[in-house]
Amino acid sequence: MTGLEIGIIGFVVLLLLLAVRIPIGIAMLTVGIVGYVSIAGTPALFSYLKTEPYWRFSAFDLSVVPLFILMGQFAAKAGLSQALFRAANVWLGHHRGGIAMAAVGGCAGFGAITGSSLATAATMGQVALPELRRYNYSGSLATGALAAGGTLGILIPPSVVLIIYAVMVEANVAPLFQAAFLPGILAALGYMLAIAITVRINPKAGPAGERQPYVERWKALYEIWPVIVIFILVMGGIYAGFFTPTEGAGVGSVGTFLIAVTKGGMRLQGFIDAILGTAETTAMIFLILLGAAIFNAFLGFSQLPITAADYFQNSNLSPHVILLGMIILYILLGFVMDSLSMILLTVPIFWPIVAGLDFGMDPEEQKLWFGIISLIVVEVGLITPPVGLNVFVINSLARDIPMIETFKGVIPFLVSDAVRVALIIAAPIITLILPRLLAVE
Repeated sequence: MTGLEIGIIGFVVLLLLLAVRIPIGIAMLTVGIVGYVSIAGTPALFSYLKTEPYWRFSAFDLSVVPLFILMGQFAAKAGLSQALFRAANVWLGHHRGGIAMAAVGGCAGFGAITGSSLATAATMGQVALPELRRYNYSGSLATGALAAGGTLGILIPPSVVLIIYAVMVEANVAPLFQAAFLPGILAALGYMLAIAITVRINPKAGPAGERQPYVERWKALYEIWPVIVIFILVMGGIYAGFFTPTEGAGVGSVGTFLIAVTKGGMRLQGFIDAILGTAETTAMIFLILLGAAIFNAFLGFSQLPITAADYFQNSNLSPHVILLGMIILYILLGFVMDSLSMILLTVPIFWPIVAGLDFGMDPEEQKLWFGIISLIVVEVGLITPPVGLNVFVINSLARDIPMIETFKGVIPFLVSDAVRVALIIAAPIITLILPRLLAVE
């Protein structure tokens, strides 16, 4: 059996393991080890394992991951999610569908601190669902808006998945954060437009709330000054080149810690919980990264990525047709996999193919553009059936609403995502304009 055949069999076996809900890190580790031994032998595997874990986890770029996770933990302890939702609600809540729009706005703001879709969905769901229920929003719109809004945590910087992508393709994290900013804003506005269209078609789905006086509106805006300061300090510092992403994450962690203590009333037990939560999440991500490293080394020995790249480069297919095929595959994988799993599984195969295609931009810009497209499509997988992790998170908070209603509720947001992907493919400048402007000395 050739190495290529072993590589194809290993890839199929991995998909089967994931389909029966084996954790991605364990599945990749198992298939990678067996495949590596099958092609290169046991001594070669031991030689690889002797050095790879150390070099993998001592990479400076990965140090940003636990720091941004810690920043999100402190932000949750500080109660910033409530302040963000209240600020958005007093300005938008008096419009039809306004409270759902406020939930999306709150998700965008909280995602800018946590960088995690599941954390954003779970936290904002707890904050916004009672208000949506109080004004008799339909179950499908209420849960659909929160599930979709939670996906903003993966796109609006800082994004843990985007950092992992940067490490995998050897890209600079700061330009990737810059490239994700406008698509993230576009996502939030697109979701609000989807809500506006939904309530125009069915006004009973999203009744208007109470109009708040301007005194209350400005007061609510004042209460979110910590979020604004943290975002400007961290992301502004990274964008402007004052901080590396790791330094920015460190500054943000200290800032959110101080806010959690002074405004959120966090005490010793809350601090311990935040540290333990960060350690657990980081350990999970690093186990997945180790599994991905061994699995990708196995794929490298099998020549599968190189063979696939050569095949598509010589296929005479249009680069955009090949990209569309990748997007369709991402959507199908989203039926059974989470976002980080999809990125780790597909990028080692997809990126060599994309790197060899001509999209009219230089290689570094192509990394940014493809990374944002991948992230958006992966984000769609968080709200597509039958898995839709964000849908499960929100539905666990609203057990009286049937799962099918939540999946119906996300349909307008999936349409919004499709339009956004088409825009970014047709107009790469949406992702590239900020990196180009901020790269000018």
